[in-house]
Amino acid sequence: MPPGIALLHADAALLVLDKPSGLLSVPAKPPGSADCLEARVRAAFPEALLIHRLDGDTSGVMIFARTRLAQRHLGWQFERRQVRKAYVARVEGRVAGEEGTIDLPLIADWPNRPKQMVDFARGKPAVTDWRVLAREPAATRLGLRPHTGRSHQLRVHLLAIGHPILGDGFYAPPAALTAADRLQLHAERIGFRHPEGGAWVEFHSPAPF
Repeated sequence: MPPGIALLHADAALLVLDKPSGLLSVPAKPPGSADCLEARVRAAFPEALLIHRLDGDTSGVMIFARTRLAQRHLGWQFERRQVRKAYVARVEGRVAGEEGTIDLPLIADWPNRPKQMVDFARGKPAVTDWRVLAREPAATRLGLRPHTGRSHQLRVHLLAIGHPILGDGFYAPPAALTAADRLQLHAERIGFRHPEGGAWVEFHSPAPF
């Protein structure tokens, strides 16, 4: 078992794990830390192959392939946006309405990398569906379904509509940053076609906040 990692599922083709907040998906660029989910998984499963990533501060479900064929099959699904991903976030303030869609193009904010920003002239398409799960006196719990997979998409989209994710060290203003002890963003569910046989499968990890 990878140290400090919950293994949700294992079969001949894939591994499904629950990444904790604060652990990188892949090694940081030198001279940063080499400790990451990929390294821990490969220490226990040397054949494991990376499929996708989560931000270091985001927790939740990640999948690894165990064969090259499975890696190609899963990568093909990601490229064609056939993988269904669902997140949970706690955001600052009381969101108006019960559900909606954020359609704002994103681009790297080069002077402030790795931050991203909305740019209608040069940005790449980015779309996120949201719905209210629960309301608190000064915060709202949202269910999020991204249609695209841009870097920091959920964080920037929610900031853009005036509801930054609590605990977000990149984008949240001071009050929202200190309102939580970690980024309140969790990859709760992922669904895709199994690389062996093509059956639809879904894996779930409840939000730890």
